[in-house]
Amino acid sequence: MATTPTREVARRVFAGEFNDAHYTFKESDDERAPVYLLLPTGARANRVFIVGTLMETEDVGDDSEYWQGQVIDPNGDRYYMYAGQYQPDAASMLRELEPPAYISVVGKPRTYETDDGEVNVSVRPESITEVDAATRDRWVVETAERTLERIRHYKDQTGDDGDGAAVDEYVAMAQEEYDLPVENYRRQVVEALESLEDEEAVAAETDDD
Repeated sequence: MATTPTREVARRVFAGEFNDAHYTFKESDDERAPVYLLLPTGARANRVFIVGTLMETEDVGDDSEYWQGQVIDPNGDRYYMYAGQYQPDAASMLRELEPPAYISVVGKPRTYETDDGEVNVSVRPESITEVDAATRDRWVVETAERTLERIRHYKDQTGDDGDGAAVDEYVAMAQEEYDLPVENYRRQVVEALESLEDEEAVAAETDDD
């Protein structure tokens, strides 16, 4: 009896780490095998889950609609996503939404190489949903927790200096592919959580007034 393939876990990742990622791989020679993006904190991502502020939308297609959306996270870093005729629901949302708006996005990472050889990463959205500020805040906290878990695992594998020989294959791949200290992403976590505190303080002052 044929089995239904399980859907990959959608990774929560801040835009700073997502944009630093550039290495993709498959785990089998099957042409239908999933393509994974390797995160610098040593985890693979076939799907991502992001929540942020949709700041810009633009139809960048030539012959048919092809929508670009720019979403910023609490650190001010941007995710880029693209949806066209093969993602009709997501394209429709990008056409109809009025920025700025809080949105949640589940999608697949896609990389492309520029003319000068630089690799950029974007999201091909499977679904886009408009959400409220409380949903965005919960996502920030949960993404901070997941990022810190990945950092702790990475450092458990490699030591504080990051030079140890990792047993975990994805951490070992991240060591090989990225010359980036994982402490960068701890700072992003701190900044994201501080941004929530700042917003709460402003809201409290507004309520007092």
